[in-house]
Amino acid sequence: MNRRIFIVLLSAFLIAVACSYIVYRLVGNRLSGPHKATTRVVAAANDIKLGAVLRDADLTTVEITGTMPKGVILKKQDAIGRGVVSDLYSGEPILESRLAAPGSGGGLAATIPQGMRASAVKVNDVVGVAGFVTPGMRVDVLISGNPPGQTRDSAQGALSKTILQNIQVLSAGTDIQPDAEGKPRQVQVVNLLVTPEQAELLNLAVNQASIQLVLRNPLDTNIATPPVAATAQLFTGANTLPTPKPAVVYHRPKPEASRVYVVEVLNGSKRTEQKFASGEEKQ
Repeated sequence: MNRRIFIVLLSAFLIAVACSYIVYRLVGNRLSGPHKATTRVVAAANDIKLGAVLRDADLTTVEITGTMPKGVILKKQDAIGRGVVSDLYSGEPILESRLAAPGSGGGLAATIPQGMRASAVKVNDVVGVAGFVTPGMRVDVLISGNPPGQTRDSAQGALSKTILQNIQVLSAGTDIQPDAEGKPRQVQVVNLLVTPEQAELLNLAVNQASIQLVLRNPLDTNIATPPVAATAQLFTGANTLPTPKPAVVYHRPKPEASRVYVVEVLNGSKRTEQKFASGEEKQ
């Protein structure tokens, strides 16, 4: 082959390689975009249940690219020994909002938000909705009984009223975790998450009346205003309480004032007056 032709072909080949490399770099940089920094954060090494206290073996680290979630924990020392207030899953970055305050420990107490209370309600199979009241459920609290000053023999009978609505269940029995298989579980005590005012009302209801827990959809947050139900409605079919008859007050009529008639009598120059009451005859 002519030496001159060989040099031309070699030069063309080198130019093609250089152009291909330049195009590759340009396209690659455009596809990959700008380089984003990564941050190593603390994550769950395995599935961690509500109420557990974090140990070193429960934690690992993962890298997050881009913007970090708000409140993410960067050091294991900031998470070890703190209680978990909601379930964590393997590989999930641990946030401050998912952990109890340092020093509060684990268990049920760590899951109670600040300003709220856990009020225990003793239940049976019926009151506990046949075991389906599990942690995380939402319930309404109904009471039934005779109001103060009303006897059992009254016309209305016992009354039923909804006193609390959309109340979260913290625990059922001694377990703060729902059944993994979703099966009914018989419990004797249910802890409800309430405000201090609701706790006082619930305490009165437990001690002074019969209570019933009613399950509701967790997505249903509407507060209903049902009327008070009475035993009499079961037999009359009325939707509202019977209107009490107004009390009849009898007034004794006042005696009419007796009329007095004045008669002027003229006897010569003598003038006299005589008075006669109504219905009487006087001379």
